[in-house]
Amino acid sequence: MTQAVGGGIDFTARLLAHGLTDRLGQQIIVDNRGGTNVAPQTVAKATPDGYTLLVHNNTVWIAPILEDVPYDHEKELAPITLTSRAPNVLVIHPSLGIISVKELIARAKAAPGEINYASGPIGASNHIAAELFKAMAGVNLTRIGYKGGGPAFNDVLAGQVKLMFASAGTIAGHVKSGKLRALGVSSLEPSPLAPGLPTIASLGVPGYTSEAIYGFWAPAKTPRAIIARLNQDAVRVLQTPEIKDKFFAAGVEAVGTSAEQFVAEIKAEGARLSKLFKA
Repeated sequence: MTQAVGGGIDFTARLLAHGLTDRLGQQIIVDNRGGTNVAPQTVAKATPDGYTLLVHNNTVWIAPILEDVPYDHEKELAPITLTSRAPNVLVIHPSLGIISVKELIARAKAAPGEINYASGPIGASNHIAAELFKAMAGVNLTRIGYKGGGPAFNDVLAGQVKLMFASAGTIAGHVKSGKLRALGVSSLEPSPLAPGLPTIASLGVPGYTSEAIYGFWAPAKTPRAIIARLNQDAVRVLQTPEIKDKFFAAGVEAVGTSAEQFVAEIKAEGARLSKLFKA
């Protein structure tokens, strides 16, 4: 099982690998491949025998909208199931002195480019969330890019960068302690993963939504019977109470869908984001 290194992708891959190892009676190894496009490219070019698989997030279909990538996800990857999803939370360092989304928008409009935000690589969930916010709120924030979400978050926590769209599981303790201030959640509806926090859409950016969506793929020419078996077992793993609880504790919602539902999700989000990015 190949995936990108670290964070929510690594967490998802390891939980899924553990459950599938039990169900398939065969050891599944998580092979971390760093770099935004390395893991998808590796699986896209792999032998389609069901032994090399991909766990990744929506970067797989978002990155090609933003830049040239060394794989064609529509032609070279076969979706198996949407595994999980997680909203981002808009957090700021208290030193910024802002207490609401509307105040952030007003400040950013008054001083274009002066407020910076941290994100992982281009196409990462926290990068897309921020860029969508900029586009839909009509503001200019300056991106400070990092190789991963962890280093980006650490600099926001230290106050070196003032703002970030971070995972609910990552920020909870720091918000409670007062080290960070949470302004809103990026899901379209309020999320149990960020209890009591209103949506950004309800706070002055109508229609705004951006979530990390994690999925499971095989090389495109993998036999349909293998895809069906992997889907069946992966969905059963994701629906077990133990796995659901572990995901929830990490700020992620376990899902599990048919391959067809996952394809529909990819097409719908890809079309929505492509239109917004072009605009």
